Amino acid sequence: MSVARPNLGAMTVTLDAGRSSGAEPGTTAPETTTPAEAAAERTTAADSTPRRPSLSPSRAADFKTCPLLYRFRTIDRLPEKKSRAAVRGTLVHAVLEKLYDLPPAQRTVEAARTLVDPAWAELREEPGITELFEAPEGAPGDGPAPKAESLEAWLASAGELVETYFRLEDPTRIQPEGREELVEVTLPDGLLLRGYVDRLDVAPTGALRVVDYKTGGMPREAFEGKALFQMKFYALVLWRTRGVVAAQLKLLYLKDGDALTYSPDEAELLRFERTLQAIWAAIERAVETGDFRANKSRLCSWCDHQALCPAFGGTPPPFPAEAAAAAGWRTTLPLTTVG
Repeated sequence: MSVARPNLGAMTVTLDAGRSSGAEPGTTAPETTTPAEAAAERTTAADSTPRRPSLSPSRAADFKTCPLLYRFRTIDRLPEKKSRAAVRGTLVHAVLEKLYDLPPAQRTVEAARTLVDPAWAELREEPGITELFEAPEGAPGDGPAPKAESLEAWLASAGELVETYFRLEDPTRIQPEGREELVEVTLPDGLLLRGYVDRLDVAPTGALRVVDYKTGGMPREAFEGKALFQMKFYALVLWRTRGVVAAQLKLLYLKDGDALTYSPDEAELLRFERTLQAIWAAIERAVETGDFRANKSRLCSWCDHQALCPAFGGTPPPFPAEAAAAAGWRTTLPLTTVG
């Protein structure tokens, strides 16, 4: 699956409007929400107009990993701690998005480096970000903790990831059609698929290339299928909306400067569509009954919800049937009344 596929080369198309940025599945840690999805979820949460339930790559991966994790994130919407690694991913994505605002000739390593500080200044205004860099108090006599140095080193590491990008692509020869672009489609059975593509390139011939930036390392061969799950999701939505099968799915791993490319075909996308429909049917059954099972694995080490998980002796909160119904889910559980 990791063999190199046909290279689309330089692609010149018109530029579309972009949005925000993306977080990171690694080879070991479970996938969380991409920064663009996180921004969209914050907007949806602030909007009083309910949207009908939909499936995204991250939420599908959640349910496959652990149905209870899906419930906590999607139905209960329990808060989770931010991590420096995830925030760094968001920062790097923001810089690479803004890089393509520049004229092609100005998309240099030096220019990209200058984008890190203003992107950080904007990102740090979000709730819970600055707290990540507040060093704990040292023992008496230890002296002040090197908070400024820690943040400086973290920003430098983000700059290094941005610089690595230039070893993988020449941005002066690429003019994306879309950046952090929402793609969505409703399948004939009513399932709404929604996701955000880091970058979409369209060749003069109409060939599509879907590009995703990863700030972690390239997965081992055994994990390539899981890494490509997200990309096949995007390819399916684009095929259903544009009638074109993407010529190339490309994951750029900025930690080690490597790339994973893949070319799907129609038969594969049809099989993948059936997989998503099966996942969605299982989700709907779980919502109707409130039965979301915990799936204990080594990935639990990264979960914020162990205190509420039966696999670790915890007790989940009562299933929020009323909130689920208000959000458009079908549920057979009795709704509580206030008053």
